[in-house]
Amino acid sequence: MWDERYAKPGYLFGVEPADFVRAQAGMLAPGARVLCVADGEGRNSVHLAGLGHRVTAFDASSVALEKARALAAEKGVSVDVHHSGIEDWDWSQPYDAVVGVFIQFTPPELRAKLFDWMAQAVAPGGLLLLHGYAPRQVGYGTGGPGNPAHMYTEELLRGAFAGWEILRLEDYDREIDEGPGHSGLSALVDLVARKAG
Repeated sequence: MWDERYAKPGYLFGVEPADFVRAQAGMLAPGARVLCVADGEGRNSVHLAGLGHRVTAFDASSVALEKARALAAEKGVSVDVHHSGIEDWDWSQPYDAVVGVFIQFTPPELRAKLFDWMAQAVAPGGLLLLHGYAPRQVGYGTGGPGNPAHMYTEELLRGAFAGWEILRLEDYDREIDEGPGHSGLSALVDLVARKAG
């Protein structure tokens, strides 16, 4: 399904990073080791690499990864790109930051495992940056899955990362313009959290 979606000309979600990534990138230490989870066509990983971070990205779509490599080459940056699904990724490798942007393809039971895997991959004292949709997004119809059970709430994220230092947790509405895949009024949830060191 994802190969088919990404096979259309151009970039489904645009070539600019999510506003959340642009806004929160200053939280990262210079030259941080960053993992971008299910990063699609590379807009977020390429942006972070352009800021001087050592970025690894993976996605299950080989079509998206070809576009990610092309975008990195166009921008003159290096991203360590891998073809992998979330269940096949080696989560034992530590990173200074793990970034997940609109990765809401997982139903609740798999999402709980994904959150655990992401938490495992954050080095002590490192950061988790998570950005996605709130359940009311389904009614807006401007992007994301059609199932509200896939969406985030502040309560869900606070519980999933209990014991972490919450640096930002906010549910808000904003107009976004991120290619044909995400465009219009959107119900967004941000989490920035630091793992105990």
